[in-house]
Amino acid sequence: MIQPDAQQLPRKKPRRSTLAKDRYGYLFIAPFFVVFLIFGLYPIISTFQLSLQKWDGMMPAISIGLKNYARILGDQVFYLSLWNTIRIWLGNAIPQFGVALLLVAIFTFSKIRGKNFYRAVFYLPNLITATSVGLLFNLLLDGDNSPVNQLLTALNVSGAPISFFQSKALTSGLVSFVQWWMWFGYTTVIILAGTTTVDKSMYEAAMVDGANRSQTFWRITLPLIKPTLVYLAITSFIGGMQLFDVPLTLSNNLGDPGKAVLTVSMYLYNQGFKNFNYGYSATISCVLFLLIAGMSGFAYKAMRSKDGMYKL
Repeated sequence: MIQPDAQQLPRKKPRRSTLAKDRYGYLFIAPFFVVFLIFGLYPIISTFQLSLQKWDGMMPAISIGLKNYARILGDQVFYLSLWNTIRIWLGNAIPQFGVALLLVAIFTFSKIRGKNFYRAVFYLPNLITATSVGLLFNLLLDGDNSPVNQLLTALNVSGAPISFFQSKALTSGLVSFVQWWMWFGYTTVIILAGTTTVDKSMYEAAMVDGANRSQTFWRITLPLIKPTLVYLAITSFIGGMQLFDVPLTLSNNLGDPGKAVLTVSMYLYNQGFKNFNYGYSATISCVLFLLIAGMSGFAYKAMRSKDGMYKL
């Protein structure tokens, strides 16, 4: 029997993988989208649907259309909580950025030993949970026999003991101070990281031209780290509008005295989990989401010029 020439036998084509290599990337990013769809997008859609209903958590939900949105337009307590939120945020954001920029200027243009140590110390308050910090300041300041009042009394300070949480101004100021204390270190570290992108040759050129340290910082450093400042401003606003833990632990959950520290998130929480008005609570959540998205987008656009560069 004649055997066919081996060279004339048809060669088997190599098996191609059922999954093309250029599609491997989709497998790696798929978990993020799956998690986002389940824990991100779905809750947002459900919250909006709930905002169109009246539901106490027990009885079947009743569809009421846009009545919750009409109610919020005339809700004076909501406007008060919104103003409190913005006021407390501004009360800590302005000094937060001011102190952070001052420290950045000192660290950038001064030879200080142990810079990394100071950075770590400034950042430490940010590692503590906001609830723990709020409870800590509550223990330090609440009551005539609190440690701070005992110290003030021992030093014969006029007016001691002081009722810190009976004054609207003091309570609001304390919330802003706690927020500043927790976040100025984080802001400082992020801005310092932004300054590392500035080319050192630009500082040298400025010194050759006779610019002093102040002029160099304002005219070279700040313009070149504007993207970092824009990022910090937007994230600070987002976090400030969701302020909840600190005012909750420094008050009686109602934002007293006189609802001075009642924030939007606290009002949302009280409507949902104390008054069991989940539909209206969802409405407040949707309005807060739209406010944050709108203001963040406006700030982002306002800080960008036509050529795509950032401006202050």
